[in-house]
Amino acid sequence: MTEPNIVTLLASATEIVCALGFENSLVARSHECDYPVSVAKLPACTESKIDTRKDSGDIDNQVKSIVEQGLSVYRVNGDLLQQLQPDIIITQTQCEVCAVSPKDLEHAVRDWMGAEPRIVSLEPNGLADVWTDIQNVAEALGTPDRGERLVAELQARMGAIEAQTGQTDHRPSVACIEWINPLMAAGNWMPELVAMAGGENVFGEAGRHSPWMTWEALCETDPEVIIILPCGYNIKESRRNMAVLIRRPEWSDLKAVTAGRVYIADGNQYFNRPGPRLAESLEILAELLHPELFDFGHEGVGWERL
Repeated sequence: MTEPNIVTLLASATEIVCALGFENSLVARSHECDYPVSVAKLPACTESKIDTRKDSGDIDNQVKSIVEQGLSVYRVNGDLLQQLQPDIIITQTQCEVCAVSPKDLEHAVRDWMGAEPRIVSLEPNGLADVWTDIQNVAEALGTPDRGERLVAELQARMGAIEAQTGQTDHRPSVACIEWINPLMAAGNWMPELVAMAGGENVFGEAGRHSPWMTWEALCETDPEVIIILPCGYNIKESRRNMAVLIRRPEWSDLKAVTAGRVYIADGNQYFNRPGPRLAESLEILAELLHPELFDFGHEGVGWERL
C-alpha cells in the first residue's frame, strides 16, 4: 500500500503521526512543529501573525485583537499546499490560537489546491479526546491497530503512576498557570493529569477550556504548589515574564512561595501538546507533587525550580 503524503498543521498532530510510524510520509508541517527534531527539515506551511518576541501581556492583546475581528492568528501558505498536493491534512478545532482552523484550511484547499485532500480535524478537550484523536489519525492513515497499541502503551505508563499516587496520604493543592499576564489557569486535560499525579487541582475544570483567573482568587485559594507552564513558552521564556507575578506584594506571602514549591515547566514541549508526550507531562507533575516517590529525570529539562 502506498503511504499518503501528510501535512500537519499542529505540533501535537506531528508528534502523533511520528509516534504512529509515519514520519517519512510527512511532506510539510506548521511553523510550531519541532518534535521530533528531525521534522525541522520539512517546509513550514504556516506562519503566525503574532509577534511572539513580545511579553505575555502584549501577546494576549495581539491575539484578542485578531480574534475579535473574526480572523485567524495564522496564515496558510496555499502555494506550498498546491505544490505538495497532500493526501491528508491534520489540524484541530479545539483552540483557535493553537492551530489553523478547518474554516481557514477549507478556503486554502478550495482556492489554491484544486484538489480535495482528506482533512482530519482533532478536538482534544479532555484526556479521553486525546486517545480518540490518536485513534482517528491512525484510522485515517489506514493503521487502526497502531493507534490501539500506542494508546494502550500510553495509558499503561500513566496508569502505573496513578496507581502509585493513589496510595499517598496527602494530595497537595495545585495551581497550574497557563498564561502569566493576564492570569489564566490550565483547563482541558490538565486537571485530570494533576489528579493522576496525586494533587488537588484548584483552578480549571477537566474537559473545559482554560479559564481566566484573578490575582485575588490565587491569593484566596493559596495553593501548596504553583506550576508555571504557559502555552507556547519554554522555561527561559517563562522566566523572562515572571516579574509581573514576583513584583506583586502578596507574592512572597503565598504558601507555595514560602515553601519553595513554585516550579516553571516547559509548557511548549509538554502539557499544552495533547499528544503522546502527555505521558512525560504526567511524569513531570508526579516528580513535582511527590518527589519522595518519583524521579523520572525531567528536572533541568522539563522543569526547574523558580
